[in-house]
Amino acid sequence: MSQGSNFVDYVKICCRSGHGGAGSAHLHRDKHTAKGGPDGGDGGRGGHIILKGNAQLWTLLHLKYRKHVIAENGEPGGSALKTGRTGKDEILEVPLGTIAKDAETGEILFEITKDGETKILTPGGRGGLGNWHFKSSTQQTPRFSQPGESGLEQWMILELKVLADVGLVGFPNAGKSTLLSVVSAAKPEIADYAFTTLVPNLGIVSYRDNKSFIMADIPGIIEGASKGKGLGFRFLRHIERNSVLLFMVPADTSRSIKEEYQILLHELEVYNPELMHKPRVLAITKSDMLDDELQQEMKKELPGIPSVFISSVAQKGLVELKDLIWTAIHADSEL
Repeated sequence: MSQGSNFVDYVKICCRSGHGGAGSAHLHRDKHTAKGGPDGGDGGRGGHIILKGNAQLWTLLHLKYRKHVIAENGEPGGSALKTGRTGKDEILEVPLGTIAKDAETGEILFEITKDGETKILTPGGRGGLGNWHFKSSTQQTPRFSQPGESGLEQWMILELKVLADVGLVGFPNAGKSTLLSVVSAAKPEIADYAFTTLVPNLGIVSYRDNKSFIMADIPGIIEGASKGKGLGFRFLRHIERNSVLLFMVPADTSRSIKEEYQILLHELEVYNPELMHKPRVLAITKSDMLDDELQQEMKKELPGIPSVFISSVAQKGLVELKDLIWTAIHADSEL
């Protein structure tokens, strides 16, 4: 699974930010001054560990083998009110849609969604104050200063949610990978058994007048996925980021199309009720085997969302499908 093995959507790393430098307790001395006042400078801040969004990255693979990320310590303050040098920050570039979590508590800290956006993952310790801060009318020559603040050491989890315009939702074998390979240049693995797609595949779909949109083939979900069964949560997570959900139900399903659609919908709702607000489109796949009469009968049973009968292999209904998707993607912006 050549492409798949490089898709890494979860890494756990130990982050150690820099300690702050100590403040200086220096007293001013030179050939003219035997007993000068305090002139100790502040210590420098310890280095932060920072996440930075990079639109050219698609996976977290480059961080997979980097278990420890250590930022530099701040330098101590010097005489003549010199502030110590700030410790060098460690900047980790991540794809858009990366979520940072505290590994101990599972708490979501933030999400990186824009190219060039930076957020501090683990802050460095503050530098200590030099003795000149502590000068007062009663204490004119303080001989003490503050130590620097310690840096933090904590395990962090980075998770990636695929950012795409359209997410394909369907049971294994619904024809999602085949559709993606036909409408885009993506080359997903395709085979006639369940769970072929173990990682999301992304494809850019060309549309009329040089327009395009990104489609993500998300691994097939099964009944109970919302309870963590099968490949469960890990893949439902990717659906959260898509703006339109394209439900795919094969024409030869053993249940009714409406029934299969309702099961898929239920899985998403249990996992995250907010997914119910996304625009939906239904494609009945593998419909090259249907004659017109049967298709008309089946239409009466369909759920009340924009629907189209398609066949990726026979190239049937694909233009109409792209039209429905384009309309759904841009429905909000036209309101």
